[in-house]
Amino acid sequence: MSSVLDEIVARKRVEVEKARAITPLESIKSRIPEVERPRNFFRAVVADRDPKTFRVIAEVKRKSPSAGVIREDFDPADIAGRYHSGGAAAISCLTDGHYFGGDLSFIQRIKDRVPLPVLRKDFIIDEYQVWESRAAGADAILLIAECLSEGQVIDLQILATELGMTTLVEVHSVDNLCRMLNHVGFPHAGYSLLGINNRDLGSMTTDLAHTFRMLDLVEDPRVLVSESGIRTGEDLGRLRSHGINIALVGEHLMREDDPGKALAGMLAEVDPPSQ
Repeated sequence: MSSVLDEIVARKRVEVEKARAITPLESIKSRIPEVERPRNFFRAVVADRDPKTFRVIAEVKRKSPSAGVIREDFDPADIAGRYHSGGAAAISCLTDGHYFGGDLSFIQRIKDRVPLPVLRKDFIIDEYQVWESRAAGADAILLIAECLSEGQVIDLQILATELGMTTLVEVHSVDNLCRMLNHVGFPHAGYSLLGINNRDLGSMTTDLAHTFRMLDLVEDPRVLVSESGIRTGEDLGRLRSHGINIALVGEHLMREDDPGKALAGMLAEVDPPSQ
């Protein structure tokens, strides 16, 4: 792991233990029957029924360690509403507070505004956070391979599936892709996606070609999500030309005056409206 990721994970372990002390797991579990059933994140983004339609998971993010503050006028529900109007298939919501300016409460605020499924994007390292995610209304969770052992990924996937949530298993390196290949689609097909993050954790730079270099190792590109460094409709077109129809786009859209219009413009380039 990069030093930044090491630092984030170390802080996250402390945060989880503090949260567990304040709100015991049994209290978290008791909230779940009152929460709306999970929206089907997997079905929203995997183009089985219409393979010609590109799906964008649009991200709500205030800041990041690499970019600093991205958006000052930050209203997660309003941004999600704009994304919905712009054609997003699903929403990714950063919930880490210290590094990304997020909060777990953003998930329900977003779901109250839009009918789209919502991914909790955070550094999930403990089963407590999976239960916490569902209690907060999350329909999917991110599992970052660089932060987890294979055994941890399996345990967290099983729990997420039992709770009806999709998992997005994210990798940065070829080594971690090879480690995770057998776990995509586990424990049941239709609950697991594979994300390739185009950010180099050493230099923190992005390169869309990173997805293409790793593509030959991926058995089913229908469940592949390309993440980071995607800025234009042309980028979406490059992904499509390689058989990839799902992308997670965040920082570029968050810098635009109207993120929804920017998203609509990107999608129109790759999926022109019929005349």
